[in-house]
Amino acid sequence: MALSEFEALRCEKLVAAFVERRRPPPHLRHQVDLGFSVRGQSVEIFEVRARWDDATQTTHKFVAKATFERNSGQWKVYWQRADMKWHSYAPQPRVDTLEEFLALLENDVHACFFG
Repeated sequence: MALSEFEALRCEKLVAAFVERRRPPPHLRHQVDLGFSVRGQSVEIFEVRARWDDATQTTHKFVAKATFERNSGQWKVYWQRADMKWHSYAPQPRVDTLEEFLALLENDVHACFFG
């Protein structure tokens, strides 16, 4: 079941604040930036880069994903490995709040999200 409109807006506000704190300086954003999306019951954070062969186009590299599981009331945490597939974040596969998810990303103890 998708997030309610209120829940989605709350997620957007929290994640937007996180992304804004982590974005590179304005003079570099045409080369590399950070973005996010809230779709269905998931929040995805991704890196936006200019393509190496055509700087007028961009590519997205996903960094992290959290999916809300309504039955348990928890967020499932994922990271994207080199195989381009989402994998459960083994050190802490679930968190109780979106704030806890963002704190995991901020600390990134195992360098899974931002390297």
